[in-house]
Amino acid sequence: MLGNLDNEVIFKKAFTNKIVFKAFVRDILGIEIEVDKIETEKKFEPKIGYVDFELDIFAESVDKRIVIEIQKIEYDHHFDRFLHYFLMLIAEQQKNAKEYNIDQTVYVIVVLTAPYTIREKDGKPILDEVLLLKLNPQTLQGEVRDLYGHQFVCLNPNHPEPNTPKAIRDWLDLIYQSIHNPQRPALNTDNEGIRKAMELISFENLTPEERAQAKNAEAAKITVAKLEAKAKEDEKVNIAKKLLRQKVALEIVTNATELPLDKVKEIAKELGINY
Repeated sequence: MLGNLDNEVIFKKAFTNKIVFKAFVRDILGIEIEVDKIETEKKFEPKIGYVDFELDIFAESVDKRIVIEIQKIEYDHHFDRFLHYFLMLIAEQQKNAKEYNIDQTVYVIVVLTAPYTIREKDGKPILDEVLLLKLNPQTLQGEVRDLYGHQFVCLNPNHPEPNTPKAIRDWLDLIYQSIHNPQRPALNTDNEGIRKAMELISFENLTPEERAQAKNAEAAKITVAKLEAKAKEDEKVNIAKKLLRQKVALEIVTNATELPLDKVKEIAKELGINY
């Protein structure tokens, strides 16, 4: 049985292993790297852009030419935050630079473990398994000029696509199966990185301390989710109260807040408003 890669303790145990980390980077980005130290909860001092942010998993290649950051998230409402991380990792190189040269190539890989809920600006839902952002200029004819090479990659195994490359598919399957089919996962064990990750997160290979930490992380996540749900519910109730005080029709209030009609009537009664 596999540990759940939706859990940050399990996720970090797997992806801070050098064999797993290097294989993951190779299969997702198509590059071979050698790393000395893989850090978690990475912060920069002094702060970049006056913002204190933390990176889940961070490593530099031995030759100092490549920076890799892997971020795991359960929700998908943080694209702006990920873009900020990406740009700040690039900006961080300027702290000690005498010129504006950016010598290191920056890669940020984000793993999302829940289906997308956000939409494009025109309202179209986002249902992509792999999203890429590459920072290179291009001509009016669409010809790319390879000046920087920085890349942001977003992975979401909840939206499978038939044309996803096999190397990437292996890792998306690992993440998805660990969450939804941990007892009988169907995975590519010919991939050394996948095989090592499975070994590391196998339930019988977790120490008592790791199991306790994983349970604590899960409890914290549940608590945060409940608090967020409560905040959203409170916001809906406050909107309903404002509308009811303006004598807006009950049906309009229910549509605007997505609260059940009985709940809206209950709120109106508490306010002493008769319909």
